[in-house]
Amino acid sequence: MSQNHRSVPQQPGPPEAARPEGRGHMIRRRTLTLLIIVLLIGVPAGYLLVSASQSRDSGRDKENKYSATGLSAGWPSKVQRRIYEVDIPPKSSFVAYYETNNWKASRLYTQFRTTHKGLTKFLHSLGKTRDDLDEGVTIKKRDLAITRWSFDPAVHWTGLRHHQDNPRPSQDVTVDRTDPKHPIVYVVSATTP
Repeated sequence: MSQNHRSVPQQPGPPEAARPEGRGHMIRRRTLTLLIIVLLIGVPAGYLLVSASQSRDSGRDKENKYSATGLSAGWPSKVQRRIYEVDIPPKSSFVAYYETNNWKASRLYTQFRTTHKGLTKFLHSLGKTRDDLDEGVTIKKRDLAITRWSFDPAVHWTGLRHHQDNPRPSQDVTVDRTDPKHPIVYVVSATTP
């Protein structure tokens, strides 16, 4: 008997029907997908919200911190002194300052003890002389509340208001002349954007 019989390659049978996914496996897959979505979208969005909130709050915290403690001891920077046109005389002592900024106005609050000659020099930097000082306190109540400066009525106060057109700052100056050799000068210099 002849074996002319050809071997025919076996054709694959019809694909087996995919087994239905088990309920437990489906729940795990969906949970994993949801977790990935939360991590990719939710975490960065949450971070941005927290970051924006902290940034806004830190500005408020700084303002509250400084207004709660009053002025900071030390000299304002040269840039601040130039912008607000507060030329503190050399060798002044007990120098302190505080700066506020908002959309309406920026203010530099400064105080310092100087000499008779230093007061003359400071007034001259404003284009003023001692003769321009009037009796009394010239700093507004709003500014007193911010700095917590307290001007005792029993003290000899003199002051002046130096108004300038924008963008140059205007200054309210009050001087404690109790000790004429060492006057204490209080300045509020305000500028509007």
